Amino acid sequence: MSLEALNERVKTDLSYINFGGTDWIQPRSHTDGHVYDAIIVGGGQSGLGIAFGLLRERISNILVIDENPEGYEGPWDTYARMVTLRTPKHLTSIDLGVPSLTFRAWWEAQVGLQGWEQLDKIPRGSWMDYLRWYRNILNLPVINNTKLQHIEPLNEGLHCLHVCNNGATKEKLLARKVILATGIQGGGEWHVPRFISESLPKSLYSHTSESIDFNKLKGKKLAILGGGASAFDNANYALSKGASEVHVFVRRKELPRINPIRQMEVSGMIERFPSFSDEEKYASMAHFFKHNQPPTNDIFERASNWPGFRLHLGAPWLHVEEDQGRASVTTPNEKDSFDFLIVSTGLITDPALRPELKSVEKYIARWKDYYKAPDDIANSLIDAHPYLSNGFSFISKDKAGEAMLYGLFSFNYSALISCGLAASALSGMRYGIPRIVTAIADQLFLDDRSEKLHDFLSYHVEEFVGEWPRKESASPMK
Repeated sequence: MSLEALNERVKTDLSYINFGGTDWIQPRSHTDGHVYDAIIVGGGQSGLGIAFGLLRERISNILVIDENPEGYEGPWDTYARMVTLRTPKHLTSIDLGVPSLTFRAWWEAQVGLQGWEQLDKIPRGSWMDYLRWYRNILNLPVINNTKLQHIEPLNEGLHCLHVCNNGATKEKLLARKVILATGIQGGGEWHVPRFISESLPKSLYSHTSESIDFNKLKGKKLAILGGGASAFDNANYALSKGASEVHVFVRRKELPRINPIRQMEVSGMIERFPSFSDEEKYASMAHFFKHNQPPTNDIFERASNWPGFRLHLGAPWLHVEEDQGRASVTTPNEKDSFDFLIVSTGLITDPALRPELKSVEKYIARWKDYYKAPDDIANSLIDAHPYLSNGFSFISKDKAGEAMLYGLFSFNYSALISCGLAASALSGMRYGIPRIVTAIADQLFLDDRSEKLHDFLSYHVEEFVGEWPRKESASPMK
């Protein structure tokens, strides 16, 4: 099958499920402009999948905005430096059960069944190309180069989104529902330890989430702080671009070997996580944080096979300082100097760190407001996560904030503790997207419950036209 033939198959499949039917939501009007039923912030895989889900529910008055140029949404062609995705290739995600929309269908249309069988993991660049195709074939309403700056709740049950286009022009968008499909960093910020940021000029370090000109690091000696998968991705990438040495420093004395996600994928835990009690959710995620994700075997092999690769276990950074234009790093075992540092210390989740939530952040309930964990697993990083509904909506910590937060949804990494991996990993999206789409649709319906019930009770269109006794035009039967 060619890609052109697959495109036709997608259109046929969508017609079979009556995709694109008439909307059932009564339009809202406002003196300040058009009112969208939903605005999705983020045009990456999550935002695209939610948009498709809403369109399937016959909710088409929607908009997706993304701050990046078209085709560069999400991490895949920006700061992601892995060779392949870490997710097993057979897991489906944003296709939402339509076979012709799967990555496999798209891949086989170009390389055939044998090409799929030969594939180990999905190449990073190919995944981004698939997302570009997905957006195009579904004709999803995405506007790029549009950055959300601030969400302002309005009294009418609406939200005003203050956005900036192309870094200059400011605009206001009105929406009944706002979905923050903002990915890894969307619930907080990337974390650089203060002892690094306060000790070194920015020219000597970068976080893995930032754009790094590796061409300028050719022949240089680099150090990476962190033992997660991203640290080894960056080590391999730097060495492949010509760095002479890359030293990876890990606090643990042994690299983690267990990947909890693999067990979650086959146990029903990803799809059924919201049915857990708070106690069970917290204990599960405390265990997840304890193990985290190890590097994949293939990326570790790639990185460690380079002659310039060095791994330092049991070697936390105790002190860094600038020394004659280089970065000096002290660990419990040694002191060494490097031309550049790469910080792979992950992120911190806290709604207070998000500028777009500055008007409502103080009302958002955190896990610490709802649950006190036993001392042996208590974790301040978990406690700072927002306490969300099973439908990914923010919950107010008091009565005063209920109206302010109503209609706001968080489908990003901040949903990890409340909703599991459904919004935090590709393997969970096939379960999370239908759940948030249902929650949004339910809210929209219940917002208009009075009108819906009135229209139903006053409906008197006659459909049946039969009569009895029948008027016979022919002679009666003998």
